[in-house]
Amino acid sequence: MDRKKMLRDPLVWKFRMYGFLKNLRFFEPYMLLYLIGAGLSLFQIGLLFSLREAVIYVFEIPSGVLADHWGRKKELLLCFVFYLISFALFFIGRSLPIFAGAVAFFGLGEAFRSGTHKAMIYTYLDHHGVADEKTFLYGRTRAWSLLGSALSALIAVPLALGLPAYRWLFIVAMLPYIGDLALIWSYPDWLDRDETLSEEKSERGFLSFGFRSLRSVMRDRRLMRALLSSSIYDGLFKIIKDYVQPILALVLVGTLAGDGDRALTVLLGLTYCIFHLAGSAASASIWRLRRRISSAWLMNASFDVMGMAALLLAGVSLWGSPLTVAAVFFLLYVMKDARRPIFVDLCGDLMDRDVRATVMSVDSQLRSLLAVIAAPLFGWVADGTGLPVAFAMVGLFMLASNRWLKVQSREVAVIPEIESPDGRREKSEE
Repeated sequence: MDRKKMLRDPLVWKFRMYGFLKNLRFFEPYMLLYLIGAGLSLFQIGLLFSLREAVIYVFEIPSGVLADHWGRKKELLLCFVFYLISFALFFIGRSLPIFAGAVAFFGLGEAFRSGTHKAMIYTYLDHHGVADEKTFLYGRTRAWSLLGSALSALIAVPLALGLPAYRWLFIVAMLPYIGDLALIWSYPDWLDRDETLSEEKSERGFLSFGFRSLRSVMRDRRLMRALLSSSIYDGLFKIIKDYVQPILALVLVGTLAGDGDRALTVLLGLTYCIFHLAGSAASASIWRLRRRISSAWLMNASFDVMGMAALLLAGVSLWGSPLTVAAVFFLLYVMKDARRPIFVDLCGDLMDRDVRATVMSVDSQLRSLLAVIAAPLFGWVADGTGLPVAFAMVGLFMLASNRWLKVQSREVAVIPEIESPDGRREKSEE
């Protein structure tokens, strides 16, 4: 099957639409404002974030084994049921216990979804004998997911302005998720599991996961530093990324909740749209920079830049304009989306090929574990001393810890270019 024929395949179009509909989360640009407006403190919001990550941490690996035994299609259907329950609880939420239930169900949805649909794409490629096209196909489907995120933020503006309150955005977000339920229901049954995967192998892999994960991290110091650098960076970004909402509200309106200010509503929607579009472009283009600079250097430099950006946020949240606040968060979002391919490239040099999935799972587990601890701590500091102090602590911690981490690669040299038969110069792969 050639690429043009693959892209015309109705099932591939379903893969694209799955990611597009999944990312139509119209509430995302206003999530923190909604929770603050409901009477929650920043510490309580941090506890909710911690609970979400704890649920993901606990259920991520068992959900993968369940998918192998029960079927990926059934598990994806279940995950969207969890999402819908979560949205309903967010809509009726008025107290911390109800929001905790909403966050727990959202975490279950994330844990049951994580990696399952990607495994379906790999099964599709194996089924058609084109396993070497996984980067091409997954890249095309991911582009539709990012388009969904950008379009969601844009559509959220008129919705937020026209609906009675932010909580109605959760009801509207149910519609594309119901559409995704129907879409997944139409998937062929042969995508449920790999044809070569036996139940005994799946159980054995699950039982040995902890040992193999620990060994893959501990036996190579450079790999362990790369994993810690990735998990700390991504975990802290995940905690602070949506604080653009209360900071802009504070700068524009003078309150953390924003009090339904229309200008703030428009600014947040446009800001998130630009963030997602720029992040998509950065992720797709970072390989050009990687051809000239080593992944290890880029990992270390981006870690320090995020630390300095957090310190800058401490200042602009006090004295900055909405434009400067958005500009700093723009830098953080673009670096985050550009850094992930760099990390994957570096790990490809450091880890053995037969433990790649294990190492990626360890990275995800470490990231969730850090967020479980740091999210409520950040909220507690922000409540007690203010957001500027909390951002300053994050910045100082990152700058100090990177003095010890200092990621290294086995070969610091940049990837050489080779000339292909048609005369073009391409990056070599070893």
